[in-house]
Amino acid sequence: MNFQINKDILLSNLIVAHKALSNKTPNPALQGIKLDVLSDHLIITTSNSDIAIKLVIKDTSLVIKKQGSVLIPGKYFIEIIRKLDGLKVVISSVVDNMIRIEADRSDITLNMMDIDDYPELEFSEKIKSIKINVRTLKTIIRQTAFATSSIENRPILTGVNFKIDGNKLTAIATDSYRLSQKQIELSEVYEPLNIIIPGRSLDELIKVLENNNEMVELHFDQSKILFKYRSLLFQSRLLEGNYPETSKLVPTEFPIIIKFNKENLSTAIERASLLSSRDGNNAIVKLQLRQDNIVEITSNSPEIGKVLEEVYPVDEIIGAPIKIAFSSKYILDALKIFNSSEITINFTGEIRPFIIKGDYDENMLQLILPVRTE
Repeated sequence: MNFQINKDILLSNLIVAHKALSNKTPNPALQGIKLDVLSDHLIITTSNSDIAIKLVIKDTSLVIKKQGSVLIPGKYFIEIIRKLDGLKVVISSVVDNMIRIEADRSDITLNMMDIDDYPELEFSEKIKSIKINVRTLKTIIRQTAFATSSIENRPILTGVNFKIDGNKLTAIATDSYRLSQKQIELSEVYEPLNIIIPGRSLDELIKVLENNNEMVELHFDQSKILFKYRSLLFQSRLLEGNYPETSKLVPTEFPIIIKFNKENLSTAIERASLLSSRDGNNAIVKLQLRQDNIVEITSNSPEIGKVLEEVYPVDEIIGAPIKIAFSSKYILDALKIFNSSEITINFTGEIRPFIIKGDYDENMLQLILPVRTE
């Protein structure tokens, strides 16, 4: 194996491939980066069992002198390429199972790994795929994946439920204390689909997709899903099991509706959470609609002090006074993903779930469960 390539082209692809590089695995081979040098292109493959990435490089700077396949220790290889000087790098396999890396005045040899230990990875493209605008897909992930559970005792809740019915795609995430739901219309009508994609996989996917109006192809089978974007193939395992039926959790009638400036509400909740009787992510704050139609955001810690913030609604209030407590983290997480400058909170009662919506965030809702404080 022997090839030459522009260093920056190689490095940019290695940075993407690094997202699927394994740090802790029963199979040490997954800590390696697989290079397949073919007659007119280079393939980079990485996998950590949960996700796998395949990158096909066809670049004018790529000069292939000898074909071959090697497995290189990923961590060291990326750092070496990152720190090299010069515009071009030459990589070749040499005797004694070594790889040679040459650039400018640098000449580095690195022990290779046994390529026979690397698992056979199948990146299966189907005849029929689902096509989604890349910017739309990134929005779906950004507005749902944050609400997945980080606790493994209910693995199904660590994923985002993607459902397709006709030309409608609905993505739902919940950790049983909050729920995020986003719905979009697709350009075509597809067969019904109901799959669960790990939230961590989607978090990594969003990092390697660019922000443009090109299309991403989704290919899936019973156990995995493949996202195809340009020369990138990003594959993730799917979660097994049935996602909980969440439609019954979403209220349809709201006796109390209050519209806020999103930024004013966020800053008031952030300040109030500083003196909550519970620390960090568990901080609880209270919201109270007074008779004079001013909203109070309060928190109290007997050992430290208390906070009272007044927030003025931006529109006429519907409904009677209410007092409700909730996790400051959950509502702040929800508010961050709205594009609207004004949001509406729809209350059903003091101990019942409430819904947050935004005028410019069509077909997206955030549901949060209140907290009992007495």
